[in-house]
Amino acid sequence: MKVTFIGAGNMAEAIVAGMVKKKLVAAADICVTDISEERLAHFMMKYDVSTSDDNAYPVTQSDVVVLSVKPQIFPEVWPEIEEALKPDALVVSIMAGVPSSKIAGDKPIRVVRVMPNTPSLVGEGAAGIAAGEFATFSDLQMAEKMMGAVGITVVVKEEELHAVTALSGSGPAYVFYLLESMLAAADQMKMEKGLSRELALATVIGAAKLMQESGEEADALRKKVTSKGGTTHAAINTLEEHGVKGSIVAAMKAAQARSIELAKG
Repeated sequence: MKVTFIGAGNMAEAIVAGMVKKKLVAAADICVTDISEERLAHFMMKYDVSTSDDNAYPVTQSDVVVLSVKPQIFPEVWPEIEEALKPDALVVSIMAGVPSSKIAGDKPIRVVRVMPNTPSLVGEGAAGIAAGEFATFSDLQMAEKMMGAVGITVVVKEEELHAVTALSGSGPAYVFYLLESMLAAADQMKMEKGLSRELALATVIGAAKLMQESGEEADALRKKVTSKGGTTHAAINTLEEHGVKGSIVAAMKAAQARSIELAKG
């Protein structure tokens, strides 16, 4: 199987690294295209894949074409790629906000859309995968294998990708925002920066792992550590008074609404 990545960004690199590391596809059968000579040289040196500043020729040789360019670049690069596609090629898109119907147009092109997130860069990603009109079960399995090389995957309906975008796609930013706030508070409490960073990171990672391994719901775990009249109780009360939960819900709905807007062009 030969795979071409259109675009040499960070997410493309994460997927290429995972595929090569887990031997899903031989490095010799992967090609990465981009206009940046520096990025192409990086891919070639680090992963031993082939590279090109031309999109069309590698696509003519590929069984899977991964669209990993920014959505605003798509209209510029797609015509030559579409023309070069093999009749039985699978198109996997990791572009946010570009519906499979816009990619396929009036042709029976098999498209699988993927919404990854940045923890894919360290092999801890969470991706939603959705089949376009002409994609098969085997196509979904192929996309799952690719994204499984950098984290976990869930299969959803394409219209549900807007919610996936709001939850896991944008989700790392919410966690970073929480950490940013925790560290700002620690700074005000005169904690040494290195220690506060170490404690904050371990706390977030540990809490997530506890929820994952215990199988308990978030509210149940929160109540277990919130003794009435204690320090955690004082903190949670303050969060409730400031409407933090409602703000987070509103923020995620805003992200979903923006994703829908982008899909409409």
